[in-house]
Amino acid sequence: MPAGTVEVFVVCAATSIEPGSAKAFSLSRVDAEGQIRPFAIFIVRTLADGYFGYVNACPHQGSWLNFGAGTFFAADRRLLECGRHQAKFEIETGLCVAGPCKGENLEPVAIVVIDGELCLCGVTLVEDHGGPDPFSGVDDADETMEIMIHPD
Repeated sequence: MPAGTVEVFVVCAATSIEPGSAKAFSLSRVDAEGQIRPFAIFIVRTLADGYFGYVNACPHQGSWLNFGAGTFFAADRRLLECGRHQAKFEIETGLCVAGPCKGENLEPVAIVVIDGELCLCGVTLVEDHGGPDPFSGVDDADETMEIMIHPD
């Protein structure tokens, strides 16, 4: 890839996330050591049609935010909420404003809308191979592989 180029991967159609809601995605990425690792993210669409993406891990203990009830939001839907310990986070910044990790942040992921599609930027994803071992056969991948992303 040429210097200064950022990898961009289509995650879903922008319209597939309703205004005022969020959707989780289970992806696979290549880490700094070149290993393939699970990469759970979620994308929030605000009522004003803004999009924010975060790694789906609470900074308190690393559990998914949508653990338990399966939602990402506090009861009033103005804040994101961890389903395990009820830590509350600002939607636009990921800052924890209440709970055991107050003052910490969700890890953001770069999201951009291109031609009506939500795209993840700057993360190397790997192909979904299907079958019992989703990480098998990665050595056969070439630089033109198709990326398959499935919402949870």
